[in-house]
Amino acid sequence: MNKLKRMLCYALIMSILLLPSVNAKAASATVVGLDAAEVEAFLDTIIGQQMDEFNIPNLTVSVVYDGEILLAKGYGYADYEAERPVDPEKSLFRIGSTAKLFTWTAIMQLVEQGKLDLDTDVNQYLDFEIPNVIEYKQGGAEAEPITIRHLMSHTPGFEDYMMEVFSLSEDSLIPLEQYVREQRPARVFAPGEVSAYSNYGVSLAGYIVEVVSGVPFAQYVEENIYQPLGMEYSTFRQPIPENLADNMSKPYRYVDGEFVEAKFEFLSEPAGSMSSSAEDMAKFMLAYLQGGQLDETSILKEETVHNMFAEQYTHHPRLDGMAHGFIKATFNDRETFHHPGGTLLYDTGLFLVPEEDVGFFISQSGGNFLVNMEIFQGFMDRYFPSEKVAAPEPAEGMETRSLEFVGEYYQNRRSFTTMDALLSLMIGVVQVEADDEGYLLVSHLGETSRFVEIEPGVYQNLRQGRSNDHGGAFSAIVFATDSLGKTMLMTDGPMSYSRASWYETSGLTFLMLLSSALFIIGSLFYWGIKALVVKIRKKNVQGVELQNGSIWAKRIAIFQGLLTLIFVGGFLAGSEPDPVYGLPAAAYTPPSTLTSLIDLIVPYAIVLVTLAVLTFAVIAWIKGNWKLAGRIHYTFFALFSAALSWIFYFWNVI
Repeated sequence: MNKLKRMLCYALIMSILLLPSVNAKAASATVVGLDAAEVEAFLDTIIGQQMDEFNIPNLTVSVVYDGEILLAKGYGYADYEAERPVDPEKSLFRIGSTAKLFTWTAIMQLVEQGKLDLDTDVNQYLDFEIPNVIEYKQGGAEAEPITIRHLMSHTPGFEDYMMEVFSLSEDSLIPLEQYVREQRPARVFAPGEVSAYSNYGVSLAGYIVEVVSGVPFAQYVEENIYQPLGMEYSTFRQPIPENLADNMSKPYRYVDGEFVEAKFEFLSEPAGSMSSSAEDMAKFMLAYLQGGQLDETSILKEETVHNMFAEQYTHHPRLDGMAHGFIKATFNDRETFHHPGGTLLYDTGLFLVPEEDVGFFISQSGGNFLVNMEIFQGFMDRYFPSEKVAAPEPAEGMETRSLEFVGEYYQNRRSFTTMDALLSLMIGVVQVEADDEGYLLVSHLGETSRFVEIEPGVYQNLRQGRSNDHGGAFSAIVFATDSLGKTMLMTDGPMSYSRASWYETSGLTFLMLLSSALFIIGSLFYWGIKALVVKIRKKNVQGVELQNGSIWAKRIAIFQGLLTLIFVGGFLAGSEPDPVYGLPAAAYTPPSTLTSLIDLIVPYAIVLVTLAVLTFAVIAWIKGNWKLAGRIHYTFFALFSAALSWIFYFWNVI
């Protein structure tokens, strides 16, 4: 139940968990040349606006162009108490999942050396075995081996756990070797079949680097990427090493009119523990834009970089997919390779536009990933605008075909076998409806967009403005069927969604959960008030109940009501989000032994008591216990208990 307490607030996790579409179009304009002073003035304006609007305490940005660092600048304070400004050269920011690009760089270095092959079973490189079977709804059916290529494209087929991703305690960290062995998620899809962003998959790749190279992952990156590029203010290590600790920018959240400092966050190394400065990240971008070279140093061969920018997986030719670790996107008609990243407090974005020889890095604390997208899109609109394209005309028969895609879709980046499955009801849900003309109305992250069919099963967003204003719009969507027989909605990047069956929709689940809890707890209070009234009036009805045995049925029902009250009370008490971290404290601090024990016992106790209540309900009708109204009430009590137990079972609470 402790995990269930956190469900509501985990819906606030966006950055590392959600990767919205980034395709965008802008009005026609003349390309403006990149002049350092002009770019700085432009970014000062747009960044200042965003920092004021979202109360962002500190931000750092770097722009590279034509083989040079065009701009590297800091905004706000890295330390408000000491009034220490952000230094673009030395101030470190947590870059979250953007760090995955370094993991993939390390992988490709080992590929160049002939120590790794992208298409070989990963078990060939591991000192433990990942079973080549599907472990969900297919009875251990044999599956193709997982390869590094699958890991790089986020298609290994693992389910994903979103709980306990972050921690504020160093004691919670476990060695990478232990993590990949003990926290391996189940395989739920055949590899290469479904895009489902996987932090574990990247951690596994990082461990492969560690095993094959013979040195710890963080050390490998330091020796083979940081040092050659002169990245002196970067590290994967947690906590920050002493020689860099004073350079770490402090994260803040604006609460009640002031910036409140947050603690250092701990997370899996290869998937996102890196801290870096804007100038260091500029060096990394320059290396990729120059065929793996910076000055006289090379971290990758030019051919390797060219291959890394090649798209290796997409669900459909009309969708931007995954390159080799980079997420492929189209900004203002320019092919862009990027990777967002975030922690609870920091949000980061790195964007490379090879055809324009431009790289853009941005990181900040206290805001959200939409800020980074807004600033980069503004940069692209200013210097690399695109032509406005006329909306396509709807195909004949669209109104009929569109109806088959209506429904609620859950992201495939989720858990299927643990209680984390409940998060699919709250995070990244896509609602698809059809209007009278057959246009699809697609709602995601609070934004609804209208789509027109351009070929069977393929729809394009009619919105001609900036498609990512609120982070929820997709530029295009494609429908197909997954291996579980569900209709699948596919879009750009490493995300896909499968349609929920009627019995697993969020509306029905929450309706059953709420109505069951209200009826059971309401009955508890009704019986308590009734008993009090009887006692006051000194009426003796107990003798009748003892004669027909109904008192035990009532006692069991009262016990069920108390269990449900404890469950709901615990959920509500633990759901208050911390104003700084945006989550309840239980989300990033380990529960007490007592809390864990209660969390384990209460759901199971509710299910066991439900069996007794159902039995007593049948007996009540056979023996005629109580009056008709009493039997009907008790029967509904039993049915609502059964509904609550079914929810616990179906969503893996028990």
